Amino acid sequence: MAENWTPSSWRQKPILQVPEYPDAAALAATEAQLASYPPLVFAGEARRLKKHLANVAEGNGFLLQGGDCAESFAEHGADNIRDFFRAFLQMAVVLTFGAQLPVVKVGRIAGQFAKPRSSNVENQGDVTLPAYRGDIINGIEFTEESRIPNPERQAMAYRQSAATLNLLRAFAMGGYANLENVHQWMLGFVKDSPQGERYRKLADRISETMDFMKAIGITSENQPSLRETDFFTSHEALLLGYEEALTRVDSTSGDWYATSGHMIWIGDRTRQADHAHIEYCRGIKNPIGLKCGPSLQADDLLQLIDILNPANEAGRLTLICRFGHEKVAENLPRLIRAVEREGRKVVWSCDPMHGNTITLNNYKTRPFERILSEVESFFQIHRAEGTHPGGIHVEMTGKDVTECTGGARAVTADDLQDRYHTHCDPRLNSDQALELAFLLAERMKGGRDEKRMVVNG
Repeated sequence: MAENWTPSSWRQKPILQVPEYPDAAALAATEAQLASYPPLVFAGEARRLKKHLANVAEGNGFLLQGGDCAESFAEHGADNIRDFFRAFLQMAVVLTFGAQLPVVKVGRIAGQFAKPRSSNVENQGDVTLPAYRGDIINGIEFTEESRIPNPERQAMAYRQSAATLNLLRAFAMGGYANLENVHQWMLGFVKDSPQGERYRKLADRISETMDFMKAIGITSENQPSLRETDFFTSHEALLLGYEEALTRVDSTSGDWYATSGHMIWIGDRTRQADHAHIEYCRGIKNPIGLKCGPSLQADDLLQLIDILNPANEAGRLTLICRFGHEKVAENLPRLIRAVEREGRKVVWSCDPMHGNTITLNNYKTRPFERILSEVESFFQIHRAEGTHPGGIHVEMTGKDVTECTGGARAVTADDLQDRYHTHCDPRLNSDQALELAFLLAERMKGGRDEKRMVVNG
């Protein structure tokens, strides 16, 4: 157990991005109620994820992490969850083939309700109200009543997370994730995509591989791994009262785990070494993510690594780099070199979303070309440094929204108004997300071919 740590020791530290609840007694009552509820996930599941991530840290796997920018109460439904899971599985299959490595599947789902904000207030005309901080805290409607932080929303978020997890577990283990299903969905995407001819070669190779497996008797009927998949959940651990209420001792090990999700991460705005969010996360045994932006200095990163992963345990810590496509080259190499110099074991993941947000026609958007550019730079730099580009972290949906511009269907600034549904930041739609996976798989395959040529002289 971490020294001088309890699930509530964060309360003695400075804290940022925290809502001001007007009714402290109601907040305490809600947190006490949550503390009596069953865990959403189990310690053994979090340990299994950590083991998978340890393989990624050692260069023997790849992390795909993605999902909603912010989950909402209004859009919760089986169809939305199914459509996300369907798009996510297709991405995972394409990346598995491109990397020739197992892909660890972690959703931003079943808990991704709270959002850090750049301002505490929002202005519309002459009216100023508290900022929307996610459905777990307040409402998105621009009214005084809606924007008051309401602790009852935490119980609503718990119930929605439980329902979402129940459906995801059924999808992952009940046959929906059958590789043959995913393969057919992927072929449908290739057939309908304006860039389908480009992706057909990779899709045909996947088809040939599946035909070969079937020919030698490896099918979903006799191989459970072809009809089932491990799927894990994650979210930003922002609302620490909620996290504390769902922090439990594992009866088999005596260690503390966050049971709100398998993996939680610390945002770029709340990663101060002496503040509450780092204090909370240092004491739980779950895999932890740390967002790394352009302002993070190498020495500060090493200090945070020492706090969060003092045992230098592979799989414990994932560094989620979010620089912006124009700032990767000046920031990523210095962090890689510092971590390598000190021999720290981490997973390197690329978040190409948060540094590439612009405004067009009064809509926040993210150009697909900038997203792809940041991912490509991330891979090129790791190749040059001799380190493993271990994952990507994307905001996406399974729906046909128009929130990010570009991609094969060339979403324009004028198209943004058509289906702009996000409660917070713009997301890749299902086609854009799968397109990103295909393009990344192409580059992964190219990198493997280069290595093979070097080895063979």
